[in-house]
Amino acid sequence: MRAALWLLALFGIAAAVALFAGNNQGTVTLFWPPTRIDLSLNLVLLALGLLFVVLHLALRALAALFSLPIQARQWRLQQKERALHAALLDAMVQLLAGRFSRARRAAQAALAQERMLAALEAPLPQAPQVRALAHLLAAEAAQSLQDQPGRDAHLHQALQEGDDARAAAGLAPETREGVQLRAARWALEDRDPAASLARLAELPQGAQRRTLALRLRLKAARQAGRPQDALDTARLLAKHRAFSAGAAASILRGLAADLIGQAHDTGQLRQAWARLEPAEREIPEVAIQAAQRMIALGGEPATARAWLLPVWERAVAQPRAMDEGLRIKLARALEASLDTVDADWLARIEAAQRADPRNATLQYLAGMACMRRQLWGKAQQLLAQAGTALQDAELHRRAWSALAELAEMQGDPARAAEAWKQAALGR
Repeated sequence: MRAALWLLALFGIAAAVALFAGNNQGTVTLFWPPTRIDLSLNLVLLALGLLFVVLHLALRALAALFSLPIQARQWRLQQKERALHAALLDAMVQLLAGRFSRARRAAQAALAQERMLAALEAPLPQAPQVRALAHLLAAEAAQSLQDQPGRDAHLHQALQEGDDARAAAGLAPETREGVQLRAARWALEDRDPAASLARLAELPQGAQRRTLALRLRLKAARQAGRPQDALDTARLLAKHRAFSAGAAASILRGLAADLIGQAHDTGQLRQAWARLEPAEREIPEVAIQAAQRMIALGGEPATARAWLLPVWERAVAQPRAMDEGLRIKLARALEASLDTVDADWLARIEAAQRADPRNATLQYLAGMACMRRQLWGKAQQLLAQAGTALQDAELHRRAWSALAELAEMQGDPARAAEAWKQAALGR
């Protein structure tokens, strides 16, 4: 369609020129004494047009001739820029391929190309960022080569270039933040969590809450033995869905257990327990460890039993939700706090045992609770049933040891000796 319109336009122009030129009787007379020259108006117009075209082409040729040095300089600068970008790309590729010496040489070559461009008074628009990236690649290669002095030198230069990039108009501060994050990771690789945390603390508040920064903070806090900071960071990461549900639960469980394990007296243990969130307190491993730690530190058994109550209720309501290993640990933790067992807990244990009469672990726990409450006959019956069915060696030994003590209290040395024998044989 466009070609047809152009063709029609050309026909129209040709018709107009033909009409104008065919009927044009005008002349142009030039007087050059003593000569008179008469020229057709059409010829004069054609000559003027040709003169304009010739002058235009001559001027363009002169402009192209005089611009050759500028074009040659621009071509050389373009080649140097291409060499700079090629060196940066080569440094990245070599670093990814594990050729750290070549990566460092390529990064240094990129820096040399950038200095040449600056010396020619043709700096790149984002020269500080380019230099920072080149220094960062060189520092990364030096870190992989265990060249800490070289790494620190390039790191200092990269941070300085990051400051220059942030000071430049229109450039964001991500350059320096990226360098600081890499420096924090290098400190972790050097097993220096304090330096890593210091680097992370230098970041702006928004950057400190990024997923990468939080991951680094979590690793640094765990290396530094600061479970509370690690737990707070892991909570933020779980909130941001940085982990899968299973991984988040495992990490939170481990950190909560570390926090409980660092308590050296009952006061510290209560403070650590108070810092946990309600969902974390209901984790069976955490509650069991806290209760055992409370008993080991000489704390109140009632407090330990209160911490175990949500776990116990879940184990009773959903027997299949907890594996046998955790049920045994729960029984051991409850047994350790049975010295001052009250009637409510005795009723809970007996109700659970009656609801599942074939569960040897519940039989053992109920028997030990009855023994603490001086219900000798019932305790002997339950422990005897549990002793023949328990699969856990430790619980088996404790059940027969308790039966031996009961036999000695009743003055039956033969039965006591048999019970001690069974306790010694184990499983």
